[in-house]
Amino acid sequence: MQFNYVNPTQIFFGQGQIASIKQSISSANKVLVIYGGGSIKKNGVYDQVSDALSDANWSEFSGVEPNPTKETLDKAVKIIKEQGIDFILAVGGGSVIDGSKYVAAASKYEGDGWDILTGNHHVSDAISLGAILTLPATGSESNMGAVITKAETQTKLAFMSPYVQPKFAVLDPDVMKTLPEKQLLNGIVDAWVHVCEQYLTLKQDALVQDGYSETLLRTLKVLGETFNQRDNDKWRANLMWSANQALNGLIGSGVAQDWATHMIGHEMTALWGVDHARSLAIVQPALLRNQLDVKREKLEQMGINVFGLAQGKDLAERTIEAIESFYHSLEVETQFSEYQGSKEEAIEALIEQLSDHGMTQLGEHQQISLDNSRQILSHAIA
Repeated sequence: MQFNYVNPTQIFFGQGQIASIKQSISSANKVLVIYGGGSIKKNGVYDQVSDALSDANWSEFSGVEPNPTKETLDKAVKIIKEQGIDFILAVGGGSVIDGSKYVAAASKYEGDGWDILTGNHHVSDAISLGAILTLPATGSESNMGAVITKAETQTKLAFMSPYVQPKFAVLDPDVMKTLPEKQLLNGIVDAWVHVCEQYLTLKQDALVQDGYSETLLRTLKVLGETFNQRDNDKWRANLMWSANQALNGLIGSGVAQDWATHMIGHEMTALWGVDHARSLAIVQPALLRNQLDVKREKLEQMGINVFGLAQGKDLAERTIEAIESFYHSLEVETQFSEYQGSKEEAIEALIEQLSDHGMTQLGEHQQISLDNSRQILSHAIA
């Protein structure tokens, strides 16, 4: 267990914390506030941001879509370059924050910003940014990763850079009060799979990482089981903090990580617009069954410590069934049926995307080949 770990994002957690950004953004900054479809103007967040930025020189850019596209984000890059913006405030969920990270990096690059996603440009500088989280799910508010879609080619890729890690993040559970039920469910699933991608890998005796992962999974399980209490302040606060902790780098430090479920799920989202979390729930059970021998030991550990299952030869199999049942209890499907054409055509379309994007050896052992992915998809697609 060897690792370097630092998380420099300052967290302002709790009710009324949006006002705290006054201490983190200088009146000398020229700020671009980036947000999505405009819901922040209906739930009071926009007014709180306006009040907090009353002494700052700021402008706004709206319209960042779920699964943010390069095409939309490049418009914000142009504004930043033309107006000399030196600070970005992302106000939204993971899509807005991810998109803002791309804008922050691309604004310091003279070439095509997509080079950052393809690895043709290594980020060495970025506009400073902060985040106000409105939808807990991805943990993007305090990590250095982002996932961006190129609509023209239906390509969804990720990049990571410490230069785009938010300087601060505001996590006010009150902003969740007006979120649709589906988005709260997606938040639970997204955070759950984030933990699993760092936990359901190899047995490495990293007791802190395993123990904290299991605590997060049990917490998310309780939140799912008490979903009827989602209007409770404590319920909202626990989901917001759990989703943040699931992907802030801590539980993945010094342990093997997987992310194959994400890589395959990304292609579903790119081709058919499947909600990110829903794509994960579709792929994960089929992937775990395909990789049962590799993951058996950790699945058994999860079965005992998260679900309270009894020992037995089929413990790993029962753990996968418990995961799938958990998704079903949230009314989240674990098979995909909203494709065009035949099942075979849908599978081949996904395999072609994986191949084109170099996703030919996935998993903690790089053991998931395209043939494995095809087998996984044959069970994940109805």
